[in-house]
Amino acid sequence: MRIGIYPGSFDPVTLGHCDLIHRAANLVDHLIIAVLHNNSKQPVFSLTERVDFLSEISRGCSSIEVTAFNGLLVECARQRGAKFIIRGVRAFSDFEYEFQMALTNRKLAPELETVFLMPKEENSVISSRIVREVGMMGGDISGLVPEVLKDRIAARLRNA
Repeated sequence: MRIGIYPGSFDPVTLGHCDLIHRAANLVDHLIIAVLHNNSKQPVFSLTERVDFLSEISRGCSSIEVTAFNGLLVECARQRGAKFIIRGVRAFSDFEYEFQMALTNRKLAPELETVFLMPKEENSVISSRIVREVGMMGGDISGLVPEVLKDRIAARLRNA
């Protein structure tokens, strides 16, 4: 079974994330969306909220599983039997960081392959940071986040 893992903080989940989730799910038999719990960051959305958001948007797709993790991604991938790490690359600046991470992960776990996916053009400028900034300033986040989550995300960002 080809198992892939798509890690991220997803603070909040964006349409770019959704795009990559759906395309990655077509490449593997089982996709694990791994939500990072990072003690050095202060996310706007709790770990539980982020897992719940991703579970909601992937509901009905039995090949997708959402879980939380902390520590090294390669250890989480090994524990879950993943063979592929899925990463999104929007621009060259993303690629430079992701390339370094892929080489580090390969050194730590040579059995894992990193697969880079590019988002659709319309999602290439969307990032969680931009969504947070627009939402915190009261801007309309339509077209940036999944419609089913838009009101909840917007309400939280207005009050952050």
